[in-house]
Amino acid sequence: MSRGFYTILAAQFFSALADNALLFAAIALLKYLEPQCAALGTGECWQTPVLQQFFVFAYIVLAPFVGPFADALPKGRVMFISNAVKLVGCLAMLAGLHPLYAYGIVGIGAAMYSPAKYGILTEYLPPDKLVLANGWLEGLTVGAIILGAIIGGILIGPKFAPAVLGAVALPGVDTAPEVAIVVILTLYLIAAWFNLRIPRLAIDHKLPKKTPWYILQDFWHCFRLLWRDPLGQVSLAVTTLFWGAGATLRLIVLVWAGLALKFDMEKAAQLTAVTAIGIAVGSVLAAKYVSLQRAVKVLPVGIAMGFATLSMTVIDDWRVAVGMLIVTGGMAGFFVVPMNALLQHRGHLLMGAGHSIAVQNFNENISILVMLGVYAMMIRADLHINTIVLAFGLLVAGVMYLVWRKHAHDQDHGEI
Repeated sequence: MSRGFYTILAAQFFSALADNALLFAAIALLKYLEPQCAALGTGECWQTPVLQQFFVFAYIVLAPFVGPFADALPKGRVMFISNAVKLVGCLAMLAGLHPLYAYGIVGIGAAMYSPAKYGILTEYLPPDKLVLANGWLEGLTVGAIILGAIIGGILIGPKFAPAVLGAVALPGVDTAPEVAIVVILTLYLIAAWFNLRIPRLAIDHKLPKKTPWYILQDFWHCFRLLWRDPLGQVSLAVTTLFWGAGATLRLIVLVWAGLALKFDMEKAAQLTAVTAIGIAVGSVLAAKYVSLQRAVKVLPVGIAMGFATLSMTVIDDWRVAVGMLIVTGGMAGFFVVPMNALLQHRGHLLMGAGHSIAVQNFNENISILVMLGVYAMMIRADLHINTIVLAFGLLVAGVMYLVWRKHAHDQDHGEI
């Protein structure tokens, strides 16, 4: 791998690190602003999943436009512009804009960023390097999730903010979440520095017209094309389920850790990083042992992952919980990395990298929006966390089984 590839990885790492640390700062800020949320305990507030919904809403609304935008400019430049939008959202939160709206601005930047960060891999590397490159990218992203949860937990903890405010004068900053946001701003600036050093590549699949109507028609064409392609269909279904489930599981673990393990917010935030450790390990193993041609062979692992999460209902020891979350994360990383690589490859062949990633983001974030919405309603309905875990695990296992059977059917009838 060349130096340019590692520059791409560094830019993604620091941007993702800031995104994930900011999530926990925003959750903590909600508790300062909404006393009823603070009274409920660790993460158990209906506004917490809504915070994530505000973030992913931009992925859905802007999906037809961010793909052409990513393909119309050098992708390193797109990543820089997108990171600047995230920085604005972070500043807005610090300036007093409600966390839901400010985190929504960060979501706009993330929606713009995603087609470029994945699309640049298909332009920069040959197909036989895509699984390996995705393993690196997912591993680094997961590393950012791990460190983001750990750093986020420390930043909003009871010791960090008083120590900083006692040593440095920060005008207008007097709470732990605000101190955390100041630190996170620095991470976005580091990411921007790396963005400017990404190699410039030729523009891929530039649209002949730029009118909104043409862009919407082009997106709909790409959407149908990817869902009708047999290999695109299976990989898109799996990644759509994975990201919806992953976003929901992170919030479920926050609540479950408080109730089952008696963890406070700082420890619960850091426990979510344990799943990410497993994902990193699974990603590395997938990059090493699964080729692009054998990507669909990992589908049964997704079924097993759904059933593995059911064990949360009987665990009350943090050491057992750590082991379970690492194993679950390992399964997730092992099956999602080959699926991502397969989807990028098919999309690049069919319509252009940026367009295909935009379609992928559209589907994945509808899944996140729906699953978080259902989770928020479950919390408002006062369902026990074990009931929520059971519903979540069985849904993942069931959908993965249906996708696996559909793929086997297509093979038997010669459609693949």
